Amino acid sequence: MDYEKTMTQLILHGGNARGAAYEALDAAEEEDFETVELKLEEADEEFVAGHKWQTELISNQDDEATPTFLMIHAQDHLMTAQAELVLIKRLINQHREMEKLRQRISVLEKQ
Repeated sequence: MDYEKTMTQLILHGGNARGAAYEALDAAEEEDFETVELKLEEADEEFVAGHKWQTELISNQDDEATPTFLMIHAQDHLMTAQAELVLIKRLINQHREMEKLRQRISVLEKQ
């Protein structure tokens, strides 16, 4: 198994997932929910790609492999991306609810 390639892929996909998730949050703050959906889909796809590399690592690791700092860092990077993605999705849901409330208030103010 090419551990260096695997670690690079974990870091790459984890970073891409985080980046897309934060772009989705930025779009939610601008009430651009079409972009939100696209960016969340991208984030999910990147996380799944990274998770596949992690599964490959776990499934094919030989008994003699010693975990390295890079291996621990790479897996931590991916799992942090997952945690942030979950939190960002919750924040985006709050932005959606705030937008609905703004619209309701606007209608009520016109009455």
